Amino acid sequence: MIAYSLAVGILLTVSQQALAEEIYLPPADFVDLAFDGEPPASKNLWLRGGIQDDITTIMGHRYGGLRIKYWREGGRTAWILEEIGKYEPITAGFIVDSGKLAEIRILIYRESHGWEVRYPFFTDQFRGLELNENRRLTGPIDGISGATLSVSSITRLAALALFLDARVAADAGG
Repeated sequence: MIAYSLAVGILLTVSQQALAEEIYLPPADFVDLAFDGEPPASKNLWLRGGIQDDITTIMGHRYGGLRIKYWREGGRTAWILEEIGKYEPITAGFIVDSGKLAEIRILIYRESHGWEVRYPFFTDQFRGLELNENRRLTGPIDGISGATLSVSSITRLAALALFLDARVAADAGG
């Protein structure tokens, strides 16, 4: 009986997680979109030295991993970043053009609540925003009732994408 209860519990947990994951746009399709179907080769930004400290300031915690993959051509970069919503990671794509947010897309959403952050009424308000000297976005972001943690996660990731873009632009000499 205990084994049966354990098996049912595991199945319910796994099926809940599987039901919660929604792939809205595959990451490879996002990169194609960012560069009109002709993306440059990916590069890696290594998270060493003071960069992890800067990321911790923006995110409120260390960012997992040793590197972040990105794509860059001219003044445009594309980033695929993840942050925990309430319990599960949200995978989002960010296009930064000449130091300003050009587009945000929610690629994969794994939570049962807060999925409204994927809609243009939310993501469009980030367009044109930059990072100020305090590493905060230059404009306000309207929240969504019932999606406070998801909104906060996407807002932090947007600031992170702008910071990372500025970092690779400085490293590239422009």
